[in-house]
Amino acid sequence: MKQVVQNYKSGELAVLDVPVPGCKPGGVLVRSAFSLISTGTEMMKVSEAGMSMLGKARSRPDQVAKVMQSVATNGVPATYRKVMGKLDSYTPLGYSLCGVVEEVGAGIDDVKVGDLVACAGNEHALHAELNWVPKNLYAPVPDGLAPRHAAFGTVGSIAMQGVRQGEPQLGEVALVIGLGLIGQLVVQLLTAAGVRVVGADPDPSRCELAESLGAAAAGDPSSAAVEAAVAELTDGHGVDQVYLAAGGGSNQPVELAARLCRDRGRVVDIGKCRLDLPWNAYYEKELDVRFSRSYGPGRYDPSYELEGRDYPIGYVRWTERRNLACFLDLMARGRVDVEPLISHVADFDDAVETYQRLKEGELKAITALFRYPEQDAQEAEAPSVALPAVNVKPSPAARTAKTPVRLAFVGAGNYATSMLLPHLAQREGVELSTVVTTTSLSGANAQRKFGFKEATTDLDAVLGDKSIDAVFVVTRHSSHAELTRQALLAGKTVFVEKPLALTEDELAGVLAAVEESGNDRLQVGFNRRFAPLLQEARTQFGTRTGPAHLRYLVNAGRLTHGSWYLQQGTEGSRFAGEGGHFIDTASWLLDADPVSVYATATSGNEDLQVVLRYPDGSTATISYVTTGPSGFPKETLDLVADGRALRLDDFVRASVYGRKKWVSSRLPKARDKGQNAELAAFIKAVRTGGPMPVPLESLVATTAATLAVQAGLAGGVPVTLARSK
Repeated sequence: MKQVVQNYKSGELAVLDVPVPGCKPGGVLVRSAFSLISTGTEMMKVSEAGMSMLGKARSRPDQVAKVMQSVATNGVPATYRKVMGKLDSYTPLGYSLCGVVEEVGAGIDDVKVGDLVACAGNEHALHAELNWVPKNLYAPVPDGLAPRHAAFGTVGSIAMQGVRQGEPQLGEVALVIGLGLIGQLVVQLLTAAGVRVVGADPDPSRCELAESLGAAAAGDPSSAAVEAAVAELTDGHGVDQVYLAAGGGSNQPVELAARLCRDRGRVVDIGKCRLDLPWNAYYEKELDVRFSRSYGPGRYDPSYELEGRDYPIGYVRWTERRNLACFLDLMARGRVDVEPLISHVADFDDAVETYQRLKEGELKAITALFRYPEQDAQEAEAPSVALPAVNVKPSPAARTAKTPVRLAFVGAGNYATSMLLPHLAQREGVELSTVVTTTSLSGANAQRKFGFKEATTDLDAVLGDKSIDAVFVVTRHSSHAELTRQALLAGKTVFVEKPLALTEDELAGVLAAVEESGNDRLQVGFNRRFAPLLQEARTQFGTRTGPAHLRYLVNAGRLTHGSWYLQQGTEGSRFAGEGGHFIDTASWLLDADPVSVYATATSGNEDLQVVLRYPDGSTATISYVTTGPSGFPKETLDLVADGRALRLDDFVRASVYGRKKWVSSRLPKARDKGQNAELAAFIKAVRTGGPMPVPLESLVATTAATLAVQAGLAGGVPVTLARSK
């Protein structure tokens, strides 16, 4: 299928061939009929992409701060790869469309194939021929409403949420500053609610349009006309509400709002404009400043948007889906008219030309729409992303000498594209065969950047392809165990990023697959034991004879808002996700698997103290803290035994103290945490058929110890680990 994309680094716009998205449970696959181009939000993104790197940095200071934090934690080279990987990727455009349901995922019963729906979301309602849309981000289109009008559903929801934040009352007077797309819709919604409206915009044509759509008056904000209209309609008291629907760097809208608002009036920010509030003006009138968050309650909440968990109507009357349905209803009943807002309709194939004309000002439009070609009713169905178990005995063929090792990746997220694929793409004797993703564009990006032969959303085809030697599982944590189980049953050698499992049942399922298939060719991404600096320090420390004590401080830091690590209900705790790294490193240094785990935590389980005991009496204490300072190193480790001590400082410097002192000869260019060496060992095992880099028993023991931490926290006593047979 085709999708409109942009490279944020170069600014290039393209209509790209990408895999058809799979129809996952909890949503529907929608074939687009019309999608809306927001000449405000989208064109701002398009313009930013055309800036220099300095210009991009100035426009996004929040992202610059994240980059600087990453430099402090991961070093310059790793951060550079991560940032440039994100910049030099195709990103999607679009967030509001109308289309026809082509396939219905499991758990969906409110629409059927062939229904017309309006869709929302900058990850789900894209300028693409097909989109997978979760339940709470679509709404059925009422009978009689034209698809081109239903494509306004998302922007209508944005305007509606802004109006709701203003709490308008019958007979009040409102000022709408900025008469672009959102402003014009706000004017109509307020008029429909019995509010008299004054509009302000420097563009005379937009002012005329607002008056034709119900505004009592509209004019240039710098002229006396707007102030005179407000004085006449309010008897000189000022408007009850002001809606800021303007963009740009001018502070004029905020100042105008203060001047024309009544005492204790309400100012609602809907657009993205400068907000340097003049203190005296806002203080003296005691103005109530409010913000409107996009489509409404539920926005940016993964449990609502992705998992379909609705908010009870008795507690949250208007969610983003209810706003969407309400706006569609208003259009269907003729209370809101969007036809006058449509300045241009372009064929989807002409998308790049349309964006260029908008950017250069040749095409002046409040709104433009993409019209998609009608599809043959007999067209074949899109491939599904459903992941059924592969219940076939493996029959791996012997590898022919000198043939490349053929790899498939399931998942192509940030870690895969910054820490794994750059190493594999440069490795001789490796062929990146297929990348499997649930979203079309991530697969297309990985194919373009790393040279995969194919990008797809069909996992079954990959598992059934006998030419593929190994499968990398680099998806969300909650899917690791099931995908690993399926790949083992299909006879593949498997590399799964940590964690291997989030529950004991998941771990048992993986081991059952090993037993059923006889295939134990498994590696978990515990890379730190392969780090060159730590390997050298271990060699310098030498053989240990007596028990040891190891202390490992992990300054994990706080998570940023929106991190999927916060989705503990589905993705497990943060320590369950990454704690295996540190347990594996300790066990490797002590050359044994733990026999018991004791865990304690501060209130809220933010900071953990995990004590591991080993067969020879050695102990390892892992302090996993999230409340430490950002400037402090992320990982420091000390190992003491037999009158000697080993110290590792954040994979930058290492030292060993004994009869003689050894200090790493020079600072490495980057924090090498062992990914490249780990991949080399894995590829060698696949190519030669030799032993896996880490024995399966050790992988299982580390996973069991990680899972035991949660049990230990709940019980408050040490948890004994059963020895693997």
